[in-house]
Amino acid sequence: MTVLNRILWRNADFRRFFAGQFVTNAGDSLYTVAMLWIAFELSGSTLVTGALNAILLLPWLLQVFAGPLVDRLPLGYVLVGSQVVQGTVVLALPLAAATGYLEVGVLFAVAPLLMLASLLMAPMETALLPRIVDDERLSSANSALSTVTLGLDMVFDALGGVFIAVFGATALFLADSVTFAAAALLFAGIRIRTATEADGRTESDDETAGPTVRSVLRSYVLDLRDGIAVLRGTVFVELVLTTAVANFTTGLTLAILPAFGDSLGGPAIYGLLLDALGIGRLIGSFAGPWFEGVPYGRMLLVQGAAACCWLAAVLVSSPALTVVLFGLAWVPSGISGVLSSTLDQRVFPAGLLGRISATKGTASGATLPLGSLIGGAVGETLGTTITMALAASGFGFIAGYILLRPRLRQLPAVRVAKPNDFDIQAETEQILE
Repeated sequence: MTVLNRILWRNADFRRFFAGQFVTNAGDSLYTVAMLWIAFELSGSTLVTGALNAILLLPWLLQVFAGPLVDRLPLGYVLVGSQVVQGTVVLALPLAAATGYLEVGVLFAVAPLLMLASLLMAPMETALLPRIVDDERLSSANSALSTVTLGLDMVFDALGGVFIAVFGATALFLADSVTFAAAALLFAGIRIRTATEADGRTESDDETAGPTVRSVLRSYVLDLRDGIAVLRGTVFVELVLTTAVANFTTGLTLAILPAFGDSLGGPAIYGLLLDALGIGRLIGSFAGPWFEGVPYGRMLLVQGAAACCWLAAVLVSSPALTVVLFGLAWVPSGISGVLSSTLDQRVFPAGLLGRISATKGTASGATLPLGSLIGGAVGETLGTTITMALAASGFGFIAGYILLRPRLRQLPAVRVAKPNDFDIQAETEQILE
């Protein structure tokens, strides 16, 4: 462990945030795998699982509206409140099961509530991290958090599949409510600096007074415009396009994975496929900081190898080999996630990160629920195996696009990246004036 990593883990606020993210992402994974499996079990339709998953993925589409709130409202209260709401809502599902009313309609009634409760979490991590961690340790912090936001949480998907096979979904939902309660307690102990303190500037009396609901609403439209203005005309526009394609592929895959797993052996195999996805991204997340010195554009070309692994996973006849190859296909995504987060935090000021993260997340994440809807429909028409094979083309497109765009291929390494390398210096200075 390096000196920087040792210093990072001495930060009590980061430790609480890390532990809370681990627990709450475990909770998200548990209710997602359980709801999608129950939906497939009750309906036998990939169209139904695709529609339900699209609802659960809507925070990626709607987070642009959460960005201004993240930048202006007390993050501590939002962190704790979202956990309390989710823990309460998931308890409705075992209650419905106990009374004999657990049907597809109940799942579609609960899913929007869970989606809304988690809406602010997507842009919150990017905005909060610079307020509890020093700048020189951001990369290590992003790597550590990626293990729970992109990796270890997926391990709970596999455990969820096994849990369902052994104990049933009702017991899983009861355990899930406990994870949200634990996360709320962990988040409650975090001390969060203001955005101006994180940027090293002195707060005025107006900034320390705290925003009112009226002030948030008044600045809402302006804040959204700020995020769009910073990104317009920059390299990030094309990078968002590639992320949108990757997210479309992810949404499509998650919609048909219950049926694909069932065809290979049932809920345990479904969980193992999700586990492979998570472990692949986990490995990439751990390796991410080692690639800070590699030109960012070249790193994006590795998605071509990921597409080959994905296609091979579908074509082989061994379920075990399918799981291994499917996991390898997601390693580059884990690396890219760490590098992308660190890049944002180094080239954008802390006070704009929530708005920028939300704007980028909405532009690229809108394809997640869309991919889930289309994936469910295509899987119903062509079958899950063919649809899974077609999904590999998403990663292949990214590699091909980068290869054909010299501007992207020549992007510098994250370690030495400057705002003007991405054509954002002028826009940022104008907004901060």
